[in-house]
Amino acid sequence: MTITSEVFQVGGDGFTSSLDGSVYLINTCGHSALVDAGCGKSVDKLLRNVQNHGTALSQIEYLMITHCHYDHTGGIRDIRERTKCKVITHELDANFLEEGDESVTGARWYGGSLPGLTIDIKLTEKRETIDLGGRKIHAIHVPGHSPGSLVYLMESEGLKVLFGQDVHGPFHDGLRSSREKYVRSLNLMISLQADILCEGHYGIFRGKEKVEAFITSFM
Repeated sequence: MTITSEVFQVGGDGFTSSLDGSVYLINTCGHSALVDAGCGKSVDKLLRNVQNHGTALSQIEYLMITHCHYDHTGGIRDIRERTKCKVITHELDANFLEEGDESVTGARWYGGSLPGLTIDIKLTEKRETIDLGGRKIHAIHVPGHSPGSLVYLMESEGLKVLFGQDVHGPFHDGLRSSREKYVRSLNLMISLQADILCEGHYGIFRGKEKVEAFITSFM
């Protein structure tokens, strides 16, 4: 599904496995990145969807992970092996992925397994910039759903596009969630004044008012 001429949805319920969180493709003049990896049960279909949007697998430079949960990370290993991309996540969630923690990542909830894997780039600051072929993508720390949750913000066609996976939560002690921190993070997301929100399970929201209304509904 085309969101802008540079942003596409390529994974998630209706696109790949019904267990997958949404997966988004960014392609800026031949420099590409994926946002999240799904649970790993439909990687072949996911990568075919990428290619169907005119993106060669060799063009994928980054796999930008929003948080450590299995429905967004189970496909990391296969995607990296097949594209040779670098995996990015926040250091506070990287530990759970590298240790293969099947409780905090929620893998057990899905009846899956998540062997430990290496994270290539661990972000540490509240806000950092990723360079994708000269285009800037901002990675912003939004703790709450998980300790190291991130959103990614870019401009495409003059619009601010926010990849805000799992804005809705849920919040659970076993996932190391913090409702208090996430309310602050929701306010931060509203302040970004995004024109388009690409969410993890609820689809695409267009227009600042609709984006703000959706985020506010979970406060």
